[in-house]
Amino acid sequence: MTTINNFNFDGKKALIRVDFNVPLDENFNVTDATRIESAKPTILKILEDGGSCVLMSHLGRPNGVSPEFSLQHIVESVSEIIGVQVKFMNDCVGDEVEKSVEELQAGEILLLENLRFYKEEKNGDVAFAEQLSKLGDIYVNDAFGTAHRAHASTTIIAQFFTDKKCFGLLLAKEIESIDKVLNNSEKPVLAILGGAKVSSKITVIENILDKVDHLILGGGMTFTFVKAQGGNVGDSICEDDKMELALEILKQAKAKNVTVHIPVDVIAADDFSNTANTKILDVTQIPDGWQGLDAGPKSIAIFDEVVNKCKTILWNGPLGVFEMESFANGTIALGHSIDNATKNGAFSLVGGGDSVAAVKQFGFADKVSYVSTGGGAMLEMLEGKTLPGIEAINN
Repeated sequence: MTTINNFNFDGKKALIRVDFNVPLDENFNVTDATRIESAKPTILKILEDGGSCVLMSHLGRPNGVSPEFSLQHIVESVSEIIGVQVKFMNDCVGDEVEKSVEELQAGEILLLENLRFYKEEKNGDVAFAEQLSKLGDIYVNDAFGTAHRAHASTTIIAQFFTDKKCFGLLLAKEIESIDKVLNNSEKPVLAILGGAKVSSKITVIENILDKVDHLILGGGMTFTFVKAQGGNVGDSICEDDKMELALEILKQAKAKNVTVHIPVDVIAADDFSNTANTKILDVTQIPDGWQGLDAGPKSIAIFDEVVNKCKTILWNGPLGVFEMESFANGTIALGHSIDNATKNGAFSLVGGGDSVAAVKQFGFADKVSYVSTGGGAMLEMLEGKTLPGIEAINN
């Protein structure tokens, strides 16, 4: 794997695709700077070598040029985090931009305007990618969050940098962490998959059955498995059209000697609300008018035991509706179990929007081995797909 460590950037301009698609509040202040912080090591290595950085990113889903999606809003945050006053260019291609890049001195950083102001970016337009390619000597892809998209700046551009292209430190670490879980893991290997729907995780489950020894299924998808096996799930979320598939997954798991763990009890509520009446119920005996919204105490104890006997742990998806305090306990308890296993030498990888939000909210982000920054990209890697942004560097 070719990374920025294979290059000396002295006197060179690095054109870096970063993922600065960060959340902003109504006053355009950055509310979560994780993605900017994650790119810092790559940027600093290049500056320390004596190079300069040209940063390109998208922000949101603008339809043409939209001031509210301007990357101008994040310049101060980026400057503060990197420790260098970042220059800003109100376009990302063209003569003016090329002139600014030419004038860039060693140790300086230039942030370009939102790539998605041009529809050519998402369309993977070759001429647009070629224009972007004029803005640097070496192309660095450090944007895992968009590595599954064949966009101009993430994939197409690489063809203009034959042997002058590489991964940034963040993207390299993402690839290594997922590879460690899927291909080079220490056994026993555990995957914990949560979330509302089986349908969104089918391909992941099918791909990882060959790689894991234990599979914990939690969250809303629990009830599709429970109902498929004849249990009563009351008003719990359930994909009736996926029940046969659930049984097929259990059958495949058995054939591959994978032990599947599904909650045995739940915290059920008579309404989808934090103030609803709740009670602990057997997962197979939820009456009408009630819905399971979190894993129950017996399930938490079982999962804790499973987590602590495994050496490689992948966590994707919460165990309950953790956004409501009344139904956050299962997810928090799981975080504690993974924290404990990690302290005892397990490798733990957390990824996927909701799980990442949960580990941050409950203070587990620095207690697991690695927190992935790309939801969709990580899922596609777990499904066994080759990501175009990664392939473009490796080719």
